[in-house]
Amino acid sequence: MKEILRVFAKMNLTSIAIIKELLLRHNARPLKKMGQNFLIDKRTLDKIITAARLSPQDVVLEIGPGAGTLTKELAKTAKRVFAVEKDQKMVQIIKETIKGFKNVEVLNEDILKLPISKKLPISKKLPISKTSPQNQFEEFRLPNYKVVANIPYYLTSPVIRKFLESKNPPQEMILMVQKEVAQRIWAKPPEMSLLAVSVQFYADPEIISYVKKECFWPKPKVDSAIIKIKPRTREDGKQIDRDLFFRIAKAGFSQRRKQLVNNLSKSLGKDKNQTSQWLLKNRVNPKQRAQNLTIEDWVKLTNSF
Repeated sequence: MKEILRVFAKMNLTSIAIIKELLLRHNARPLKKMGQNFLIDKRTLDKIITAARLSPQDVVLEIGPGAGTLTKELAKTAKRVFAVEKDQKMVQIIKETIKGFKNVEVLNEDILKLPISKKLPISKKLPISKTSPQNQFEEFRLPNYKVVANIPYYLTSPVIRKFLESKNPPQEMILMVQKEVAQRIWAKPPEMSLLAVSVQFYADPEIISYVKKECFWPKPKVDSAIIKIKPRTREDGKQIDRDLFFRIAKAGFSQRRKQLVNNLSKSLGKDKNQTSQWLLKNRVNPKQRAQNLTIEDWVKLTNSF
C-alpha cells in the first residue's frame, strides 16, 4: 500500500502521456464545452503556487481541478483543499491522483450552484464542526479561505462575480484566465470597461504572469494569464448603494463610443442639461467617455445621484 501511495505522489501530472493514460483508463476525454485544458507546464504551476503564498493554516477552494495537477501542489502546504469538480469522470480521476493526501476534499458540484456565502458541505472524514444527524454532510463556516484555480474561460466572469459579491468573500483569488480578459479586468483609465469597474469596485487586481497557449493540452486558441484579485473594504468606511452604482455604471457604458452625458441621460431617463450639471458637480467632463472614469468617479456619481 505504501508503495502505491508513493507512485501516486510521484505521478507527473504535467505529462501529456500520463494525462492521456488517466483519461483512457477512466473512459474520459477533454470536454471542449466545459473548457477542459490541462496545464502541462511545471514553471507555470510553480508561479501559481508562489502567487498564492500558502501557509499551513490556509483553507483553499479550487475550481475545476481536472486531473488534480494543481490540487496536489496546493495540498502539500495548505491545511485544507476543497476541489469542486462538475465532471463526474474527472472526479474519479482526481480521487485516484490525490490518494495519500488526507487534507483534500473533492466535491462533485457545479461551483455556480454551490452555496459558498457562509457554509460549505464537507464529508465527515474531515471533522470541523458538529455532525448533523439529518445529513451525510457536516456544515461549517469557511474561514479566511483563498480561491486558487485554473478555471474554464467561460466561467471567468460569473465565478469572479459570485465570490466578490459573496457575504463571505475569499482573502484573495489567484486565477488562470484568458489573457485578454485579465487585461480588461486590470485596465486603468482611459481603457476601463464595465468588467474592470465590476471587479475593481470590490477588489484590487494584479496580473502576475502571462502564459502561452502551448502550456496546455489540448492547446487552446488564445494565451492565458495568472491574475490575483484581492477583495478590500472601502477606506472611508461608507456604505455604497451597490445596485445604484452598477445601474449608473452600466448606463455609462451602454454605448461605448458615445459621450457620457448622452449615455447617462438616455439610460437613466434624465434631462441632458440636468445630467451635465450632475457630472460637472462631481468634476467629471460630460463630453468624456465612460472608459476614462475611475472607480472613485463612479462612487461620487452614485453618492450624489
